Amino acid sequence: MIYDIAVVGGGPAGLSAAVQARQRNRTAVIVSGDDRDGPLSKTERVDNYLGIHGVTGPELLERFKTHAEGMGVARVTGRALNIMSLNGTFYIGVGSELVQSRTMVLAPGVVRRAKFPGEAEHMGAGVSYCATCDGMLYRGRDVVVVGRSAEAPEEANYLHGLGCRVTYTAPIRPEELNADIPFIKASKIAVCGEGKVASVKADGQDIPCDGVFILRSTVAPTDLLPALELRDGYIAVDRNMATNIPGVFAAGDCTGQPLQIAKAVGEGQVAGHRAAEYLDREDNKKTNQSK
Repeated sequence: MIYDIAVVGGGPAGLSAAVQARQRNRTAVIVSGDDRDGPLSKTERVDNYLGIHGVTGPELLERFKTHAEGMGVARVTGRALNIMSLNGTFYIGVGSELVQSRTMVLAPGVVRRAKFPGEAEHMGAGVSYCATCDGMLYRGRDVVVVGRSAEAPEEANYLHGLGCRVTYTAPIRPEELNADIPFIKASKIAVCGEGKVASVKADGQDIPCDGVFILRSTVAPTDLLPALELRDGYIAVDRNMATNIPGVFAAGDCTGQPLQIAKAVGEGQVAGHRAAEYLDREDNKKTNQSK
């Protein structure tokens, strides 16, 4: 199925954009990882959202999600790993799945973590971001899982079940991690090797391996779409929330300060509305060309 609008990000901005798309009778899908990784899920109390105050972040997020589900918004759970555009269709890699859409709304929030030393240099040479995509390549081999998302323990367990020899490293050992998987407590990570991954340094401790799975909650927008224009480190948009790439809009924290729920919801509404209008214009062009 090719959706009219695909939204990367399941927070307030993304859900608002998807609801607006459905309001305009457009099909919409949310592509998002585990809700526990989002800042709203960690907010103890919300008092500055007009008309709804004194609620916890998870309670408010659940209201947003229920609204979107009731409007018929689809959801694909997983991290968007890459986006390609071909002949008016966007192809979004989500784990081993491929989501197709005619327009995009980027609402991934703020990616605060920079790449680890050696990570970029070893992309395609032992660095992976998806256990289900690349796990079979490392069956019977040593791999390190760098856990930086709520879903990371599950993916490490999956690799272990495939027959990979897994070592898991993170600042805190997660409860969900298989007890048979060795754990190394570490905050500083570096990927090492000449030409291909040979080891990972975890707080200076060398862990020999054939591959490393770096599992973050989200990928930087410019990693998804390298041609995306930034301004002061945020996605550059106009008043219609349009980016420099035709058919791609953005909303929420990824577009800049202030990082507030109300701003995210408002920008999501504009992005979803303008994405639907963009499709209306494209459909009218095709109709006129066929006459």
